Amino acid sequence: MAEDVYPMTKDGQIKLEKELEDLKTNQRPHVIEQIKIARSYGDLSENSEYKSAKNEQALLESRINTVEHMLQFAQIVDDIKTASDEVSVGKTVTFKELPDEEPEEYQIVGAAEADPLAGKVSNDSPIARGLLGHKVGEKIDIEIPDGTMHVEILGVD
Repeated sequence: MAEDVYPMTKDGQIKLEKELEDLKTNQRPHVIEQIKIARSYGDLSENSEYKSAKNEQALLESRINTVEHMLQFAQIVDDIKTASDEVSVGKTVTFKELPDEEPEEYQIVGAAEADPLAGKVSNDSPIARGLLGHKVGEKIDIEIPDGTMHVEILGVD
């Protein structure tokens, strides 16, 4: 059975590694301490602090497992292997919706590091999937949930 692959930039990998380090060295000990304190309050069956701390621990351990899995199956993108004017994961693309919308600029990154508010869109998003593999100057149609976007690629960095 093929395992998941998580394409990401080197920066995305570093960010996940830092998050994992924080989860394990800072957040995990803090939650363990919260559980110890809550246990000292007595009867666990009616101890809301204990239940809350255990829930927090479960969420924390789930995130640790997720980040470890993503790092284990990370595929660091090498945008040098693609033409300089071709849209690929790791590159920043500038495009405008036709006929006369303002230019938009996004970096296409792996899903693990997507942050639309920071201008980083997942390679799994409809817009990124439509742009990938195309080159500067191309006019293309991109299928999105609301219909079709007609765009022109203005630049790739």
